[in-house]
Amino acid sequence: MPRGPFDVWAPRAERLRLSVVDETVDMHQTDGGWWTPSEPTPDPEKGDVDYGYLIDDADAPRPDPRSRRQPAGVHQRSRTHRPETFSWSDDTWTGRQLAGAVIYELHLGTFTPEGTLDAALGRLDHLRSIGVDLVELMPVNSFNGTHNWGYDGVAWFAVDETYGGPEAYQRFVDGCHAAGLGVIQDVVYNHFGPSGNYLPDFGPYLKDGRSTWGDLVNLDGPDSAEVRRYVLDNALMWFADFHVDGLRLDAVHALHDESPTHLLEEMAIEVAALSAHVGRPLTLIAESDLNDPRLVTPREAGGYGLDAQWSDDFHHAVHVALTRETTGYYADFEPLGALAKVVTKGFFHDGTFSSFREHDHGVPIDTRAMPTWRLVVCTQNHDQIGNRAVGDRITEVLDDDQLACAALLTLAGPFTPMLFQGEEWAARTPFQFFTSHPEPELGKATAEGRIAEFEKMGWDPAVVPDPQDPATFERSKLDWSELDEPRGARMLGIYRDLARLRRELPELTDPAFDRTSCEVDEDTRFLTMRRGDLEVLVNFGDAEITTPVGPAELLFETETGVALADESLRLPPHAGALVRRR
Repeated sequence: MPRGPFDVWAPRAERLRLSVVDETVDMHQTDGGWWTPSEPTPDPEKGDVDYGYLIDDADAPRPDPRSRRQPAGVHQRSRTHRPETFSWSDDTWTGRQLAGAVIYELHLGTFTPEGTLDAALGRLDHLRSIGVDLVELMPVNSFNGTHNWGYDGVAWFAVDETYGGPEAYQRFVDGCHAAGLGVIQDVVYNHFGPSGNYLPDFGPYLKDGRSTWGDLVNLDGPDSAEVRRYVLDNALMWFADFHVDGLRLDAVHALHDESPTHLLEEMAIEVAALSAHVGRPLTLIAESDLNDPRLVTPREAGGYGLDAQWSDDFHHAVHVALTRETTGYYADFEPLGALAKVVTKGFFHDGTFSSFREHDHGVPIDTRAMPTWRLVVCTQNHDQIGNRAVGDRITEVLDDDQLACAALLTLAGPFTPMLFQGEEWAARTPFQFFTSHPEPELGKATAEGRIAEFEKMGWDPAVVPDPQDPATFERSKLDWSELDEPRGARMLGIYRDLARLRRELPELTDPAFDRTSCEVDEDTRFLTMRRGDLEVLVNFGDAEITTPVGPAELLFETETGVALADESLRLPPHAGALVRRR
């Protein structure tokens, strides 16, 4: 049934009052634990108003669980916002399909010096120049403090004011669409942040049990129907009110749901229906630690029907091949054959023993049925950088040619490539884990928790930066002046060259697993990946290699030392090339 602007689901309340502007209005319970004002209230259509809820005998109002704005922070009253008043200019936008696309992940607070949505709009031409099709924003919903990765958010329906609030978000999406770029929003449905989560005061949003990040969301217990509706309505909000083109679903393995229809499948059903209605692709991408293709298997084949999922195995295999780092979960990826398996099978762990997890892990992909673009891969992202002890990028240990090899494997490989902010110019700035919890005890617990996380990886806890130190956040901001330095300019040229080749060569976006093959020589550490008539050749070893390629055309090389002559290709150490056989 239609709900009023101040109606709220609060089955745990015995008494509820609405605090709106300078009035206190009694409320009464209607159906299913919903409450509605018993007296006339200010009309939000005549202007936005501040409001909150007094639960039982409380003196301080709580924000709306579905708040659209938190201008004074997550502990204060909500403010109404009417998204339908925004004047969109994207009527002709037809969307961006994931197949063949390039994703660019960024954190708004560190992407520009200003750290806002409006400032990010000024960098869209740069993203277009490196072949980006979809811009993926790390979570933007309201959190406590002044800066945060976003995964500690509590007001899921509100865009944090530090980024500019909901109208700035609409301007950003509208501007992206005008520039031919789609927008993917990273959302967190597996837990709530530790500060400002008042939802349990209203109803059973949580249930017994904990994941790595906090209490479990109640997706299958008593009164879970309204909690599920809360999640699904949030997902639909991003598409309908903010015109985003996709959602990246954080850590779906932490969504504990034993319902007959899993939340993810239900979300896929509703998003597909909305996509059909608006006439453009709407994409759901899962981050999952399960290595289980069921997530992205169509519903008619018994899967959940999501569009794609992250594949960490590709990152791990490329990272180990280039850096030789084999601590923690990298240990299983030491042979170069691990990369060959990932390229041709999608997952490395597909039922194999994981030494880090200490048990068998993963499920094989049916490569005859699944297209390669359903796996989103990268060589850098916020997790793989920020969850290192000092948040260091691979630019710290790899030379330009090795970085170019990483770009070549990602952008010329069979999967959907994702870049992380700054990698296209070999940014020197780290991306560290930062928080700004106003509560001292929470800040202390966060810092101690980070140190404990690194023990199993074998990293020195003494070098872990304090997440609460403002300098940790400031260090993580991109330095755009690096683009003007020789290394930055050279790497940017490499990414632009590879972007051009992706547009020109259909083999580089071919979605068939069986049209990609890969061979490695473990002794010389040499890899050959074939995609139709194209060959990607990478010398991971420390000695020069000359290999026969027959009649061929050199399309891309990572350094000037690469040479094609007499139907043979010479590759210096740590160099790569893309050739077309004639």
